[in-house]
Amino acid sequence: MFNRSPEPAGATVINSKISNPPHRVTDAFGALTGHAGLVATEFSYRKDEEIYGEDEPAEYVYQVISGAVRTYKLLSDGRRQIGAFHLPGDAFGLESGSVHRLAAEAILDTTVRLVTRRSLEQAAATDVQVARKLWTMTAGDLRHAEEHMLLLGRKTAMERVATFLLEMDRRLAVAGLLALPMCRRDIGDYLGLTLETVSRALSQLHAQGVLGFSGARQIVLRNRQRLRNMDA
Repeated sequence: MFNRSPEPAGATVINSKISNPPHRVTDAFGALTGHAGLVATEFSYRKDEEIYGEDEPAEYVYQVISGAVRTYKLLSDGRRQIGAFHLPGDAFGLESGSVHRLAAEAILDTTVRLVTRRSLEQAAATDVQVARKLWTMTAGDLRHAEEHMLLLGRKTAMERVATFLLEMDRRLAVAGLLALPMCRRDIGDYLGLTLETVSRALSQLHAQGVLGFSGARQIVLRNRQRLRNMDA
């Protein structure tokens, strides 16, 4: 992959600012950039547009402001493994090495905020609070990777779907309604399942009264305890 600017041909620059944007999300990334007084720039990406590619230089760290992002790896046989879904407030693109291990793509029209990795590293070298916040973000990524590895390696298809629904319920649900930004194929590529298996599991949970459908991607969880029992 070639070295490029964070602004692809179709991306739109929203604005540039230092610290406290008007719609800041209170989280580790916001606290980190705010404390360090770092320059943050916002870009807008269209649905399915690439934010960065696998093996491209990891020069920036990102936060989702609106929309959603998937990070993924294409396998040698053409299959896709999604590593994570990043939702508003989530940071992504923080790497231990010099290049991105996964590619990142907007799931729907998405706005992200980014800061240079170099500025973060320089701030962490002189400020223990910045270093601590950076470690917290890194530890969170590691914890998610470990949980995802367990999900793929040891759980049945139904257990994987139950785990996914509980995760999205924790991160996305508003007034009992779970509006998923990702399609079922995305869910399958995240869980290591086929589209048909995901659809069959959701239909079975619906038939059992565990969940209800309120639209193509809108789900109401009616029995969270049943899901927790499957996820145990």
